[in-house]
Amino acid sequence: MLYRILCVERNRHVREIASYMAGSRLKNFIIHAHADYSSDILRLIRSEGISLVLLNIRGTHTPGMRLCEQIRQGSSVPIILLGGSGDFELARQALLYNVSDYLTDPVDPAELGRSLETVRRGFAPADRPAAAQRDYAEPAIQNEKEPPSPCPIVSTIKQYVEEQLHHNITLKRISDSLNFNCAYLGQKFKQQENMSFNEYLLRQRMEKAKLLLETTDMKIYEIADAVGYTEIDWFYKKFRAYTGASANEYRKQCFITA
Repeated sequence: MLYRILCVERNRHVREIASYMAGSRLKNFIIHAHADYSSDILRLIRSEGISLVLLNIRGTHTPGMRLCEQIRQGSSVPIILLGGSGDFELARQALLYNVSDYLTDPVDPAELGRSLETVRRGFAPADRPAAAQRDYAEPAIQNEKEPPSPCPIVSTIKQYVEEQLHHNITLKRISDSLNFNCAYLGQKFKQQENMSFNEYLLRQRMEKAKLLLETTDMKIYEIADAVGYTEIDWFYKKFRAYTGASANEYRKQCFITA
């Protein structure tokens, strides 16, 4: 079974996506067609039996998001965005359009290969476009258990935590900003990270606090504020429960062993 890829560039004379893929293993995929932003993408998807759209948004974020919206108005075909920035708002928009993956610059061919494999595993026989079905032999099934594929929305949540660690963060607030169900996000997060969102958030805050205690002369209340605690007593309690020592004791221990 081969799946057909439609590569979409802003300029049809540029073939950046194809060059991105040169080092990737195109297992079960072929680059079937190219198009630019002015093409009738939906017509191509339907008439050519397209299984996957690779959309290059490098330097064209806003037009690229508009094109995602147009595709989603008439097709559920998987979309992988290439060449975007690490901007959280852009990633949020991508999630709203149910993008399969969002690879920022510089695009790693190996990472793209993993994204393609994730999309391939998501294809059910009933979902395969008729025009794309051929009598190609399926690859041999390996006995080794494949690791779970990263979920793009979980990566976005983790990025949000990293950028907003000094603020009051809740999964509800994140889910509202992404227009997702909070319980769904919590389930997805735990499936991938093997811990709840609150456990992850606590670990990130405590590890950041430990680093600041080890490497700076910031006051304890300043460190507490930097990792999102407005109440110093609550920070003290959480830090002791996490490390087994108070913040002051931890700093002294670091000084002694340095």
